[in-house]
Amino acid sequence: MENEKKGIGKGELIALIVSSCIGTGIFGITSDVAAAAAPGPALLAWIFVGIGFLMLVLSLNNLSEKRPDLTAGIFSYAGAGFGPMGEFISGWSYWLSAWLGNIAFATMLMSSIGTFFPTFKGGQNLPSIIVAIVFCWLLTILVNNGVESASFVNMIGTICKVLPLVIFIVIMVVCFKAGMFTADFWGRVANNASKGTTTGSVWSQMQGTLMTLIWVFIGVEGASVMAHRAKSRSAAQQASIIAFVTLVVIYVLISILPYGTLTRAQLASMGQPAIGHVLQATVGTWGSILINVGLIISTIVSWLSWTMLPAETTMLVAEDKAMPKVWGKVNSKNAPTASLMITAVLQTIFLFSLLFTDKAYEFAYSLCSAAILFSYLFVGLYQMKYSSEHKEWGQFTIGLLSAAFMFACMFLAGWQEVLLVSISFIPGFIIYYLACRENDHKMSAAEKWVMVLILVLSVVAIWLVANGTITVG
Repeated sequence: MENEKKGIGKGELIALIVSSCIGTGIFGITSDVAAAAAPGPALLAWIFVGIGFLMLVLSLNNLSEKRPDLTAGIFSYAGAGFGPMGEFISGWSYWLSAWLGNIAFATMLMSSIGTFFPTFKGGQNLPSIIVAIVFCWLLTILVNNGVESASFVNMIGTICKVLPLVIFIVIMVVCFKAGMFTADFWGRVANNASKGTTTGSVWSQMQGTLMTLIWVFIGVEGASVMAHRAKSRSAAQQASIIAFVTLVVIYVLISILPYGTLTRAQLASMGQPAIGHVLQATVGTWGSILINVGLIISTIVSWLSWTMLPAETTMLVAEDKAMPKVWGKVNSKNAPTASLMITAVLQTIFLFSLLFTDKAYEFAYSLCSAAILFSYLFVGLYQMKYSSEHKEWGQFTIGLLSAAFMFACMFLAGWQEVLLVSISFIPGFIIYYLACRENDHKMSAAEKWVMVLILVLSVVAIWLVANGTITVG
């Protein structure tokens, strides 16, 4: 009873989960969805993605209850089910996704600052990149000194995330025009007024939104981690589902309501942050200022916590001996210095690449979304394996649907990005090989075949980039 009283209540847990999932993606979702789909296909895409991620959340809930001994993040499920190689692939993908997400944060942050200082307009010119690199290293140094745990910083970030979004939804409801919303509900009308938008089949429009919708759900796996802090297991599971449904409602309202306020072409042509530009067009400059101030503070706070996440990932994988020990070595403040520095150097290099892509924010979050699909896929696969071993066929079906959804997203929306992510395994497998030597682990034939397959895919990816089949950005 003592432990139960000390736990977090259901309401608090719901707030924690919602806050951890809402990042910068929601501030840019309006224009990205409008460019790909009309209201009808966009709503169908939300149903498809909502069901897929619900299966992931249910799988995580089940595994956190059945395997509380696996504490090294969601990649520990890959390790339990498929050995050190499985854990490495999942952990490496998660690490890659985490710091690529920071690149998207950087672009959105500088674009928001560009509202007040035109030098940074667009967020991907040289001044923007230089300031973003300064931010990157400043946050890395802060995290290296143990600053990431300051709860008051996270509270400020939560308020700055949620308040502008609530105001945006209220304004969109007040200004909503049903006639405008239904004018081209299925996106089949192609004319001069639809410039910058995708027309065609409902399915192709749905397909075009998938990476954008996946991006806003990254972080939902945090629900299973936070669930351990709850007063009871049932409260944790209920909180996970309620928080997930709350997120879906918020995301759908913010991405769909603007279709009833501005034309789809207007929405698609909005710069980032899109909802700031939508408010400027709807209520004037004050709306844009409100959104951008909130977004700047929110992004910096989110970036702070996500600076620790990739380093924490490699630290946990290194503790499980699937990466070399240096990646998990911590300083006196319990921060993994080597991993933090390696990640910061890679982010610095990647930020300069944004000079050569037209849509830096979209490019960064698409790669981020593609990378994390590998980690999410392993959750579904392990849910299937564990459930079949224990003859829990209902849970097996949930795992099957989760894994099938991740496979579908890889092939339908992100095959180019998935191939680009495979290139990262060229240096990645060198690191895994060093970990095997360090820990006296002899690679099995199956592990070697997996390495060969992924390396073949990476060579194919390089060839497709070289001949222009895959365009970077």
